[in-house]
Parts: sequence; structure tokens; C-alpha cells
Amino acid sequence: MNFSLTNKALTATKADCLVIGLPEQGDWPESTKAADEALGGLIKQLETAGDLTGKNASIASLPLVEQPWKRLIVVGTGKNDERKASHFRKALTAVVGALKTGPSKNALIALSDTLCGDEAANSEASRLNLIGRILEDQLYTFTEYKTEQQDAPKLNKVIAQASDTSKALKDAFNLGLATGRGMNYTKDLGNTPPNICHPVWLAEQAQAMAKEYDSITTEILDEKQMEEMGMNTILAVGKGSKQPPRLIVMEYRGGKAGDKPYALVGKGITFDTGGISLKPGEGMDEMKYDMGGSASVFGTMKVIAETKPKINVVAVIAAAENMPDGGASRPGDIVKTLNGMTVEILNTDAEGRLVLCDALTYVKKYDPETVVDMATLTGACIIALGHHATGLLSNNDELANELLAAGERTGDRAWRLPLWDDYQSQLDSNFADMANIGGRPAGTITAACFLSRFAKEYRWAHLDIAGTAWNSGKAKGATGRPVPLLVDYLMSHAK
Repeated sequence: MNFSLTNKALTATKADCLVIGLPEQGDWPESTKAADEALGGLIKQLETAGDLTGKNASIASLPLVEQPWKRLIVVGTGKNDERKASHFRKALTAVVGALKTGPSKNALIALSDTLCGDEAANSEASRLNLIGRILEDQLYTFTEYKTEQQDAPKLNKVIAQASDTSKALKDAFNLGLATGRGMNYTKDLGNTPPNICHPVWLAEQAQAMAKEYDSITTEILDEKQMEEMGMNTILAVGKGSKQPPRLIVMEYRGGKAGDKPYALVGKGITFDTGGISLKPGEGMDEMKYDMGGSASVFGTMKVIAETKPKINVVAVIAAAENMPDGGASRPGDIVKTLNGMTVEILNTDAEGRLVLCDALTYVKKYDPETVVDMATLTGACIIALGHHATGLLSNNDELANELLAAGERTGDRAWRLPLWDDYQSQLDSNFADMANIGGRPAGTITAACFLSRFAKEYRWAHLDIAGTAWNSGKAKGATGRPVPLLVDYLMSHAK
């Protein structure tokens, strides 16, 4: 797919299809006025006749005769005084859906002057960023393992209109496109079946990224190296599988040599049976998505490598497969973590925190500015927040607020849960320094409490993406979240 930006007049840009926005109530944007003039008042006539309502995300696709374009798509953008950035995202998603199934080979999208309502998103740069991201995200398909040839969309070129082609607007549009590609890479990794996507395969993807981008360096620790270091909790999770665990480290050095890196830590459980604490069989196929945290780290690093911001970033992924064979960890086992504390494994299905705790200890060697870990960690987070918001817990208010703000700006929203010391006692063990579960009450919070014990020496936040990393049901598939949130957060610190 070819994407570009233009500031030419609508009629001076060749395209099979023109896309414009029409408000349900309020002033028309200049691009819609220009299109109506070029079409001899057709849009106004259709609106007056009631054929175009302007209702948010409504789509009207109209063939044109002897006009500058062969087809016109009018998307409703709602009422000016009620419009939010979420409405704009919904309208853009509807547009891409119409383009995917339509006959046009190329399209001119004139929506960068459509007001969003939200102050944070109400700039042309923000809108162009979102247009780029939604285009890449919504044009995504995953057909790698289908034997029948799928009908590809006829669309092969999209031009976005802007008021100018300044570096600032180009950079915003290109960052949006790159973010969409990062989301799609995250989705590719998540959707790959677990007989292909295992810890060693994930490590190979990191090595491939280092070959593709000169700015990325990669180090892989195998099980022998981890054993020598004392990463016993990662090893304990992987003991029941024929697929050996891996610790994957990727570094991007775009800032000054002395600048502390921002660290991303991802849970990479490439398949989770629950181990000896076996999960129910129904829906277990979706446990291939238990590496969603690591996949989002990969996607974010891809965006960083493509856009080359002036910032240092280090990524650590703890990858293992949780299987129940004769060598698997048992409920009641006690293991020593990398930082020397001991854990009583009461439930082998609470394995994500076990691989993450050693990774959180390991990342201290980089003296990070901040550490953000992400994991499909607890079903309790889905009960608490559903599938709309990522759970956020942190030991630092400033970091938490920055991540929440990034989520609001991008629509990749998070909601903060408490991390009070009151919850820590739920992890008490009679036989070890701590247990790996704290019972059913506040399951998301006690999981974060466990992780917090390994993140005391730096500013840290935990993102529980169990409800947001993938969709179930008919639309089953990885979502690419929280890549937009992470990219926005990191870019806000690029110098």
C-alpha cells in the first residue's frame, strides 16, 4: 500500500475516490465546501433531501459521472458540539471499511480539517497522525495460513490532504503510519499459531529485527545462561515444555550516550495451558495470545526503529511456554528468584508474574529512567475493566499520569488501580518469602503487588492487558494494543 500527503487543491489531485466529512450539525469543514463546489452543489442537495444525515460514522458511497473523481464517500462526523476524538476514530474506521470493500484503486482522504472536539486531538497534526494509524490498522489482514487465495482489496494508494506539507505535518502522518505498522506487527506475532511461535522463534524475530534495523541490537540468553545467573522463576515456568525459555533483550540507542534508557518489559508466554494447574479446555486456543505483552514490545520497538527518535530504549522479554509434563513445576514448589527472594508456587497458572519478576530484576542493570511492563496477566482485570481499558498500577504518580495521558491522547486508554500496602499481606507464605497468588479478591492488584517487590529501585508501571490485547468470538484476533499508548509515551520524552 502506498501512502502520501498532499496540500494541492482537491480538484488538482487525481484519485478514483474522494473522501470527505459531513457534520450532522454545525459548520462544514473547508474541504467539504470545496468538494461541494466542484460537484455543483451535489452534497448540499443530497443533505437537503435527507440522503446524507451526517450521523457519526454513517457512510454514503456515491458513483460520480463526468466529475474529477469516479466515486465520492461521505462519512458522517456527528454534531460539532458533541464530537470527541473517539467519534473521529470511529468515522475513520468506517471510511477504511468502505474503501476495503469498494471498487476504488486509489483514494484522496480530505478529513484533516474535521474538528475532533477533544483539545488533545484537536490539531491537524493529531488528526493526520490518527488518519495514518487507522489506515494501517484497519487495512490489516492475517492470511498466512489460509490455503485459498483471499480477495485482496483493490485499493493500493491513499493520499491524505493537508493544509501544507511541512515537516511537522509529514512527521505526524508518518508517525501514525509507523504506529499502525507496529500494531500490525504485534498482531502478526500474536496471531501466529503456538506450534510456530515459541520462545526460540520469538528470539529469532528479535535477531531479524536487529538485522533489518541498524539502530537495534539484540542479545539472547538461553536456559544455561539464565541458570548460571539465577533466573530460576523463568526456568521454573518453562520446565514442563520441550520448548526452552529465552530472555530476549533489544536495545535502541537514539539519544545521548549518557541518557538513561526507558525500559519496556514484556511477558512472553507463547502458550499457557496453566501447567499442572490446568486451565479448562474451552477457549484454551486463545492462550497463544498470552505473549501479547512481548508482542507489543516488539511492535513498539519497530515503530522506534522506523522513526528514529532521540531517546534510548531497552526492551526485555521473558519468553517461555507453560506446559504440564512430568518435569513441570508443581503447586507447593519453592524457587529462588534472581534477586534472591523465594517464592512458593501455589498455582502454576499464575506464571506470568514468575517470568516477569526475574526480567524486572535483570533490567536494573541498565539504570533505567522508567520501567513499564505489560502482560496479559490476570482474568480479574477483564472482570474489573472489561475489554475497553488496560489496567494500570504504578509505584510513581508522575509516571502513571503520563501513561494515562498518553492513553487518552491515542484512544488506547488505561485505568489506574490502587497499589496500596494493605494488599501485600495477601501474598504471605508460611514457607517462603512470598506466594505467587493472593487469592481471588483483588487478583489484578495482588499480581501487581507481587511485581512491585522486584521494582523498588526505579520508577515502574505495570500494564495488565488481559482484556485489551486480543478480541474473542467472531472477531477473534490480536488488537495491537497497547502499542499506541507506549509509542506516544516514549515520543513525549524524545528530545
